[in-house]
Amino acid sequence: MKRLQWPRRMPVDPYIVLLLGTVGLAALLPARGAAGQVASGASTAAIAFLFFLYGARLSTREAVAGLKHWRLHVTVLACTFVLFPLLGIAARGLVPVVLTHDLYTGLLFLTLVPSTIQSSIAFTSIARGNVPAAICAGSFSSLAGIVITPLLAAALLGNSGGGFSLDSLVKIVLQLLVPFLAGQVLRHWIGGFITRHRKVLGLVDRGSILLVVYTAFSEGMVQGIWHQVSPLRLGVLLGVEAAILAVMLVLTWYGGRALGFDREDRIAIQFAGSKKSLASGLPMASVLFGAHASLAVLPLMLFHQMQLMVCAVIAKRRSHDPRPAVSPGSAAGSRTSVGTGTRSG
Repeated sequence: MKRLQWPRRMPVDPYIVLLLGTVGLAALLPARGAAGQVASGASTAAIAFLFFLYGARLSTREAVAGLKHWRLHVTVLACTFVLFPLLGIAARGLVPVVLTHDLYTGLLFLTLVPSTIQSSIAFTSIARGNVPAAICAGSFSSLAGIVITPLLAAALLGNSGGGFSLDSLVKIVLQLLVPFLAGQVLRHWIGGFITRHRKVLGLVDRGSILLVVYTAFSEGMVQGIWHQVSPLRLGVLLGVEAAILAVMLVLTWYGGRALGFDREDRIAIQFAGSKKSLASGLPMASVLFGAHASLAVLPLMLFHQMQLMVCAVIAKRRSHDPRPAVSPGSAAGSRTSVGTGTRSG
């Protein structure tokens, strides 16, 4: 009998350690008064620059070519913005016995945010899936989420979303979509520079998110909302999120097979359709929830680490699947691979 072996190295993203350290810093030294206003303004500018870089990196030709695989992209969008929210709505029955109202609000918000880009691509590449499809699916989801997420939040969260209004949608569009489009416009001139300095600019990506986390959790500390969460409640929240992730992983894999997608496409659907973006969710939460953003994004931060760990194991196992026979000149044979680092997305 084959012995069960634990992975030698658990797939814990070191970036999560930095995120937790940032939360700890905000707890010990929260930005108050004028310093809080400066931190808020800096985080807004940092996120705008982050989405500018996203726009400058995305090849317009690649995005247009990806539109040809519209069935896969519609499937991923349906998983992200239909199936996930339905699970979030179903979890309402856990309030107030299992989850507090505030934690449920954060959990529901988690189900509304777009899919990831970088980590979906990385895991799809490790598992030998359709990488170009994962690139386009993640990008389309992020763009659609700029509009769909706040609209879903208005419909499902109501006043719990910090008083959603047309002004909130305008702020999100100005902070995320406009910089992204500006990056696309300037890509012709700065695309080469972005490619050559990808690693350095990747630090800007992560630094921007850390700044947003610090600002959000500082506001939460100043408002004193962290007294509402107990370790037991956090443990229960993790269990609920684990159940949601498991359901989505099963639905995306076997649902893709029922819809007639091949193995490579099903891998892209599973990783792009079962994951949620920390990079997109944080700035949206800061606009929608204001001072309560720290408690609202806590479920998203926990889910982000959980999805990285689980999907890393799945991707590794999928990488050992027998290679299907590929005929010369087939689409599968032309699919390219990318780097396999699990950056946050």
